[in-house]
Amino acid sequence: MIAALNQLVDLVEEHLTEEFDVDGLARALGTTEYHLRRMFSSLAAMPLSDYVRRRRMTVAAADVVRGEDDLLSIAVRHGYGSTEAFGRAFRAVHGAGPSDVRRDGGPLRTQPQLRFRLTVEGSTPMDTRIIDRPAFRLVGHAARVPLIHHGINPHIQAHITALPQQEHVRLKALGDTDPGGLLQVCDDLDPDGTEGSELTYLHGVAVCQGTPAPDDLDAINVPAGKWAVFRTVGPHPQALQQTWAATATDWFPSNPWRLRPGPSIVTVLERADDFSTATCELWLPVEPV
Repeated sequence: MIAALNQLVDLVEEHLTEEFDVDGLARALGTTEYHLRRMFSSLAAMPLSDYVRRRRMTVAAADVVRGEDDLLSIAVRHGYGSTEAFGRAFRAVHGAGPSDVRRDGGPLRTQPQLRFRLTVEGSTPMDTRIIDRPAFRLVGHAARVPLIHHGINPHIQAHITALPQQEHVRLKALGDTDPGGLLQVCDDLDPDGTEGSELTYLHGVAVCQGTPAPDDLDAINVPAGKWAVFRTVGPHPQALQQTWAATATDWFPSNPWRLRPGPSIVTVLERADDFSTATCELWLPVEPV
């Protein structure tokens, strides 16, 4: 995976002024675009699309400061059809427009070329198991919410709080297969994992494929496949979020598995009354490399 990510970085450099084939590179490396993008955003702490834009604007800034070409020529050279579109992208990265930077010489926010390196980590064992599950369904109450990487997501919290207490009891009684209990489900996640991008959050339970569900509930059909299940214990949600991050930094680079498209699922096994600590399981859909 480290070698694959470095080849992806090289591909970005070779095609800074044009579109490039991430899916083709992923297939050539024996992986998938979905997994490659998820690992890039987790390890680089930014989506691939953000990195590409920052690199393009870093190189474009040199052309702007040199002042040898007009701004439209520079915009076209770097893949933009107008000075307006180029100016918006330039300002988003540097915090100032091209004309201002040409006049003042800055400010400039340089994005160095990334290079991924293997470091010795993983001193804390990860409590993991791989299980094979037949197709099942997730049923409950769904909402579209923005992705927030750290801390409690207030949009998810508001969605759950709005449900009456008897609805939690009803949902729990419907569950008839693993993962058991009330579940926190994230689906339709942007492969780049962009902060603020929308995802589908479902508060519900897992039921067997043939189990009927009330018409007033939302449902997600989950195909048969393998799952990596990570057990977390400690402060909530920090322990869960740290384990989620460690799947990219420690577990996937060390194991012959990759992410496949599908929902991620969290089930709370035990928790303190105030939810300050919890024992959870994180279910991620995987496939062999």
